[in-house]
Amino acid sequence: MKEFLPVLKKSPLFSGIEEAEIEAMTGCLGAETRTYQKDELVYRFGDTVESVGLVLTGKVYIVREDFWGNRNLVSVAEPGQTFAESYACTATPLGVAVLAGEKTQVAFFRVRRVLTTCPNACSFHARLVRNLLSTLAEKNLSMNEKLTHVTQRTLREKLLSYLSSESARAGAASFEIPFNRQQLADYLSADRSALSAELSRMRGEGLIEFEKNSFRLL
Repeated sequence: MKEFLPVLKKSPLFSGIEEAEIEAMTGCLGAETRTYQKDELVYRFGDTVESVGLVLTGKVYIVREDFWGNRNLVSVAEPGQTFAESYACTATPLGVAVLAGEKTQVAFFRVRRVLTTCPNACSFHARLVRNLLSTLAEKNLSMNEKLTHVTQRTLREKLLSYLSSESARAGAASFEIPFNRQQLADYLSADRSALSAELSRMRGEGLIEFEKNSFRLL
């Protein structure tokens, strides 16, 4: 785990905790590291999990599929970001699946060891708990933001809502999004062909410019 200390230090989960303390804490938290190949499942829908996952390299997609196989992209976790926190804390069966977007390494931390008093009286344990609560709050806000996008009445309104929020996040009219076209369609609960056609119409009307995942609002 030592080789991943720079990633762990930048992670919101370990915010404010020095490398030396992080290295000591990983043992207390029962950290395990696993490697996944592209499209390999990390967690299946319905699994009951006991650990918080933290991406070390690569990325994972958190997805939800209905009975007919229609996929909705809930979120993406990249190096330093965590996933499955809420499910691990509540022991609720997963309502989503988690799969590797590319070759990915993940560290798993047993949530029970995070939420209970450290047997070694780790002085930074309280900070870790606060960081976990902050992460959960941020995930909740992200889900509320996504709900704002997908509940717009038309596909154009969904796209404008999403692109406007990404522009605001970047603090500029030009920005990059973390999705390709299929992933963006899955995120907005839209058909890929319809989404691509709508983007082309918006470009033709002078509303936006784009090249792959780089966008500029006009």
